[in-house]
Amino acid sequence: MLQFCMTKIELIKQEIAKVIVGQEKMIDALLIGFFCEGHILLEGVPGLAKTTTVKAMAQALGLDFKRAQFTPDLLPSDILGAEIYDPKNNSFKIKKGPVFTNLLLADEINRAPAKVQSALLEVMQEKQVTLGDHTFSITPPFFVMATQNPVEQEGVYQLPEAQLDRFMLKLVVGYNTKKEELEIARRISSGHFQPIQAIINKDELEAIKKEIQAIHIDEELEEYMIELIDATRYPQNYGLKELEDYIYFGASPRVSIDMFKVVKAVAYFHKRDYVLPQDIAYIIFDLMRHRIVLTYEAEAEGITSDAIIQKVLETVRVP
Repeated sequence: MLQFCMTKIELIKQEIAKVIVGQEKMIDALLIGFFCEGHILLEGVPGLAKTTTVKAMAQALGLDFKRAQFTPDLLPSDILGAEIYDPKNNSFKIKKGPVFTNLLLADEINRAPAKVQSALLEVMQEKQVTLGDHTFSITPPFFVMATQNPVEQEGVYQLPEAQLDRFMLKLVVGYNTKKEELEIARRISSGHFQPIQAIINKDELEAIKKEIQAIHIDEELEEYMIELIDATRYPQNYGLKELEDYIYFGASPRVSIDMFKVVKAVAYFHKRDYVLPQDIAYIIFDLMRHRIVLTYEAEAEGITSDAIIQKVLETVRVP
């Protein structure tokens, strides 16, 4: 069964690759987040195929997909839905919003004000929506991929730390290589695209999730992961006193929960039924970069959360 499920993962990637050139790390991370039942935040400039990737992923998984474009004038009801008065029947009817889907792309989430961001993030956590006197559950699977512009751009509402913590992973998406960009231009100019086939059903999706949950983590590695997280809170206990002035808040307990889930998926994607230290190193930046709150001093000196994570990785002893 393990080999069958791993083959399905490869087939999903092949289907997505029909329309997406490169960006293998982003595709892997999206699938890992999906199978671990988390949500993902992507940061990057426009034009990096974020929307196309999620749409292709939904098609390959045989799931529904919707996109919500966040703007400064957006209201929570535009995302969640609302009760609408029907004058013909003299009654109210429910109009459901785009959150009622399997895969939701929340595009440019930091263009919308805080009340809209909070409305979406509450649904991500509770997986239900209240409209008037009625509460509706979101049919699983429910996966949100939110994109945001780099914070230095104009007209953005930065997500608060407590809300950022609800995203399992934060990916920083970069440009394609020159060779990949050439291939993209050739494909689009020729208009030649292969149709994406749904090659997995919901029972198989659940089977993969169970296979991932069964991946083994050695007890020493479990303790190592907790030490990595603890080192962001109390760096002085790990010989990292110089980081004290740069960290306002370290990683939250939610990181521990997510890390135990995600490293299993990383091992699974590398065709193993056990976790190795390199699986932790592979995903730790995406897991923690948005969950370490830096001091003003760190920002003034150009110290990033990635630099702090790198220092922690280099210092904490690997079992």
